[in-house]
Amino acid sequence: IGILAAVALPAYQTYTIKAKVSEAIVATGQCRSAVAEVYQTGSLSAPPGINGWGCESSTQQSKYVAKVETDADGLITVTLAGAADLKDAASSTIQLKPATPTGGSLTSASIGTTVVGTFLCGPGSTAGINKKYLPGSCKN
Repeated sequence: IGILAAVALPAYQTYTIKAKVSEAIVATGQCRSAVAEVYQTGSLSAPPGINGWGCESSTQQSKYVAKVETDADGLITVTLAGAADLKDAASSTIQLKPATPTGGSLTSASIGTTVVGTFLCGPGSTAGINKKYLPGSCKN
């Protein structure tokens, strides 16, 4: 039983943190929709700019999501809260980058001329989350 516990307990802890981190991916839903709509329709007279996509939040969204930010190209950055039960994933970041259906990068210069086919998801460039905590839908 001791050997089984020694193997199972770390895997279980990683699993529970991964489940909590998935809340951050859900928190980006509104931003993903806003970014995709602007890229497809070009409905704005000028590119939105940093934190100008209308979906950001600088205050804590939930127990595990501290804030959601965007850059001028629609890159979404989610900062996890400092909750103790997130262990070493606390206060880390996850980024979702708008891309073409084939995975090519998009910039604000493409607004109104292309469709966002996917969002490339991974650790943030600053304080990036350990990849082992990323949900299966966020490993590209």
